[in-house]
Amino acid sequence: MHPLQGPLCGSAQLSGDRVPTPAPSSSGPRSLLEAPVSRRSKTCFSGRGRCPRPCPRSPAQMPGPAPRPGGGAAARPLPPRPSRHRSSPRRARARGPARAACTSASAPTGSTRSASWTQSRSSSRARPGTTGSAACSCAARPSSRYTLLFSHGNAVDLGQMCSFYIGLGSRINCNIFSYDYSGYGVSSGKPSEKNLYADIDAAWQALRTRYGVSPENIILYGQSIGTVPTVDLASRYECAAVILHSPLMSGLRVAFPDTRKTYCFDAFPSIDKISKVTSPVLVIHGTEDEVIDFSHGLAMYERCPRAVEPLWVEGAGHNDIELYAQYLERLKQFISHELPNS
Repeated sequence: MHPLQGPLCGSAQLSGDRVPTPAPSSSGPRSLLEAPVSRRSKTCFSGRGRCPRPCPRSPAQMPGPAPRPGGGAAARPLPPRPSRHRSSPRRARARGPARAACTSASAPTGSTRSASWTQSRSSSRARPGTTGSAACSCAARPSSRYTLLFSHGNAVDLGQMCSFYIGLGSRINCNIFSYDYSGYGVSSGKPSEKNLYADIDAAWQALRTRYGVSPENIILYGQSIGTVPTVDLASRYECAAVILHSPLMSGLRVAFPDTRKTYCFDAFPSIDKISKVTSPVLVIHGTEDEVIDFSHGLAMYERCPRAVEPLWVEGAGHNDIELYAQYLERLKQFISHELPNS
């Protein structure tokens, strides 16, 4: 299956980010960005233990003790109550039509040390014109100056990225603020290019208004399909820096590498927006990327007005750049020495 599947105007999709994208259902792709959507399935409880699949049987049909000899049915114990503990922010149900959520290795500058899970589940409305609300989880790290607004890849959601965010934030001493796209995780709405831009706008406004993080302390980080909303936001707002991890020039150029110009029906035209980015830009790409060719990273780097020294990871593919030692080394060098830290 090609990385971009279906008509580009309606059902194009990128695949290959971290985990394989499941095969589409018989009714076809849901929308522009087909991705696995984590849903809490209905669970039945019986005398045989917990059954992870939906159970169509009524309680009277469920297995249990045999009837008493006198004809009366044995008393059936009540099933155990499912735990309502939320193990990750992606399980917190959003109130708005689309949900932007975050998990961070540390609290953004200006927040208190008493950040908690209870606080993180509360939602704050995005600015007028956007479609989402923001919810976040914070663990205080007052020494961190910068906050990464992280836009993840296509085939993952917040629940799958939480541990990576916490590890990355602790190693580069940065806060990590992330969100789920519309239709991802438990975010409502439908995945689309328009909603991608609205979702990152909601996350940006949450950082600016709810947490009081100034633009000069925000680093926009986009990975794979996440570079699309990242470049769009960076072309409209100035920030501390931009990191593009395996970026794509446009959807049509991924599907048809010989495309030399942007057509009106081309999705995700980042190549036409990157020249408007005024912040320092670090481009990271694997030379053996099998999903988004290495030429995309080169072209984006050449179009950046303020590009810094890029990181070309020799032999790396689309999903394993983080496993190379130079990945963390370059991020530390860029954030600690090439950006102001006073």
